[in-house]
Amino acid sequence: MKNPLLDPKIRYLQIAFNHDLSSAARVILTLPKDSRIMIEAGTPFIKREGLKGIKKLSHIWDGIIVADLKTLDGAEDEVNEARDAGANAATVHGSAPTETTNLFIKACTNAGMLSMIDMLGIQEPLSVIRKLKEPPNVVIMHRGRDEERTRGKVIQYKHINKIRSKYSVLISAAGGIDLKESRSAIFNGANIVVVNIVHEKDPWTGISTESNIREMAIEFLKTIE
Repeated sequence: MKNPLLDPKIRYLQIAFNHDLSSAARVILTLPKDSRIMIEAGTPFIKREGLKGIKKLSHIWDGIIVADLKTLDGAEDEVNEARDAGANAATVHGSAPTETTNLFIKACTNAGMLSMIDMLGIQEPLSVIRKLKEPPNVVIMHRGRDEERTRGKVIQYKHINKIRSKYSVLISAAGGIDLKESRSAIFNGANIVVVNIVHEKDPWTGISTESNIREMAIEFLKTIE
């Protein structure tokens, strides 16, 4: 399956927003206008702001908007609703029924959207992909925010070569990404690095709202080139 929106020769920075719309809008307006930057409406953001939040982000950012739905059922409806809200990429969870994931990928293809499978908590990502009629555009190797609190919990880069040996897909690395981890992600074959925007009291790693976010984004882009 050819990826309709992403170039496999380019490394992308996906900036994830998990708080409220107003703070996300303020940050996005400061970002450099770079085609390598993707904006993610994170799962907590969508739960707070709904489809209207995704629509607002799509009005602010003229580029790829990822709706981190983590779909588990009702794939066609969720994809179409995200598309209508302005998203051009969406996620299904790796634990979803195979029927759901197949419908999700087909719906994304029909909608001209990127299909992404989030492998958060999945021990053998390749076994999930093998059951599908078609692979997704992107496979996300994800260490969850709660997992970041567990010492020694790492992103499972070891699965990348296994997946790539069978399927022509892009790989995204997410969860506790800082500049050092972004270098590791690219070294291990990731095409997309997902970085969270974190607020002062958040216990997670990412780009702090207390920092110069524009300069940090530029630094990440340089790091993953």
